[in-house]
Amino acid sequence: MATGILPTGVAVYAVPLVTILLGILIGFLAQRSGYCSIGGFRDYVLFRHTRLLSGYLALIVASFFGYLLFWFLAPAAMEHFFWALTSDPMSPVPGAPGGLVPVAYLLISVITGFFVGFICVLLGGCPIRQTVMASEGNYKAGFFFLGMCLGSIIFAAYVSGWFTILMRSIGFGG
Repeated sequence: MATGILPTGVAVYAVPLVTILLGILIGFLAQRSGYCSIGGFRDYVLFRHTRLLSGYLALIVASFFGYLLFWFLAPAAMEHFFWALTSDPMSPVPGAPGGLVPVAYLLISVITGFFVGFICVLLGGCPIRQTVMASEGNYKAGFFFLGMCLGSIIFAAYVSGWFTILMRSIGFGG
């Protein structure tokens, strides 16, 4: 039996294995269904087609039951999902009284959401759909995916505190 800092045994591989299997399943379903979060609204507004909107219903039902399952299996971990709405004097968001996000951040989020929606309509699909299309061999979607990766790297390099916010939102670091 090995002793040390890193855990050993078969259980160490359970989480990565389940994550990979769920990723393959969700990717398969997204590819086969043609799921696109923006395309559902676009098709409904322009053509009155509701086929892609059924993906929203499936997403809402799956997330509801997944949330309930997680709530019952790990109730102590669920309190970390609500850290932004509690009174937290050590909030990583500058100027946020008690951990609540100021109106300026909400306004920036809304404006950014409009830009993302506009770009997604011009591209013909949301980031999920573009990722699936890139894996199918669409070179335009591949460039979009590379642009998303590059944008994430630039964001991570120039926005201070993102790692602290991420770690605190999932329950690490205090």
